[in-house]
Amino acid sequence: MKRYLYDPIKKDLLKKMVILTGPRQVGKTWLAKALMPEFNSPHYLNYDQIADAKIIDAQSWPLNSDLIILDEIHKRREWKRFVKGVFDTRPPNQAILLTGSARLDTFRQSGESLAGRYFPMRLNPLSVRELQGTLPPDEALLLLNKLGGFPEPFLSGSETEAARWRNQYYTELIREDILEFGRLQEVRSMRLLLELLRSRVGSPVSYTSIAQDLQIAPNTVRRYIDILEALCIVFTVRPFHQNVARAILKEPKLYFYDSGFVQGGEGIQLENTCAVCLLKHVQYLQDITGEDIELHYIRTKDGKEIDFALSREGRATHLIEVKLSDVAPSPSLTLLAQKLPEAKAFQLVQNIRREQQIGNIAMVRAGKWIGALSA
Repeated sequence: MKRYLYDPIKKDLLKKMVILTGPRQVGKTWLAKALMPEFNSPHYLNYDQIADAKIIDAQSWPLNSDLIILDEIHKRREWKRFVKGVFDTRPPNQAILLTGSARLDTFRQSGESLAGRYFPMRLNPLSVRELQGTLPPDEALLLLNKLGGFPEPFLSGSETEAARWRNQYYTELIREDILEFGRLQEVRSMRLLLELLRSRVGSPVSYTSIAQDLQIAPNTVRRYIDILEALCIVFTVRPFHQNVARAILKEPKLYFYDSGFVQGGEGIQLENTCAVCLLKHVQYLQDITGEDIELHYIRTKDGKEIDFALSREGRATHLIEVKLSDVAPSPSLTLLAQKLPEAKAFQLVQNIRREQQIGNIAMVRAGKWIGALSA
């Protein structure tokens, strides 16, 4: 399967260095290697391999290489200074692609600056859009709900194999990645938090409530969730508000990159899958076209709430409610569509017999609508 970032990365490598990040096992290395046949003399080096690490440290790869792929390079000390030197002194027409976990994206925020030298690309799990031509939209959506969008469990087509993959995946994340951010004595609390969050997907995160359940401080809960977000295990969706400062202070909603890990039934798995697809759409437009587009949810003071909202340049453009089988328009969506008439209102329904327009709300098939996104 040709991944959706294949062509954009190929194009951008002719201009600058590309830094490809994303969750573990989302397909970054596979995509990087898939690009190699596009070049005459590509060279792949993984810093996890001792022999490759020696070549990287000595910069002893062939001078005529027209593509250098440095995988897991963030594990090298002062990697940003090293990469800056490699890029600035490279031969003419030599492309450089860096790949690594979400930590690489996190570590970009400090230390030596790579400003002006790279394009960031965020690789996300499979989506209904990316599966077009392989599966009908409705079938793709159902499978993503059950298996999640990570390539290995999804392509297995088996809930049993997906469960086996998932057990190992999260065990390794806790043992390796999370431990690098926290202390050994915190691992148990992080494991409990991860289990707790599985059943709280789609609800505003109450740090105080979670802190009481885990018997830790609210600020500690906030820090733990920040770590999970930095590692691309979960992502947060913040409320839409014209006043950005107020939006930041309000409680975010939380979703998992892996819909198959979510607990709570078909409805919440569907909402999580839609959230992942919308995030992928937004990040694709941000990274590839530079659009000022964001993903939010909306909640009024009197508790009226809709699942998602898309905004462009600070203005709401789409209001989105997700339902498993409801055919009547959501009262909250109806109200907010009246308050924000410039935004298009959609109710995405997985099990719908007939699409229709009710007032200013479009009742549409969830798989079809999600499949029309940009990525």
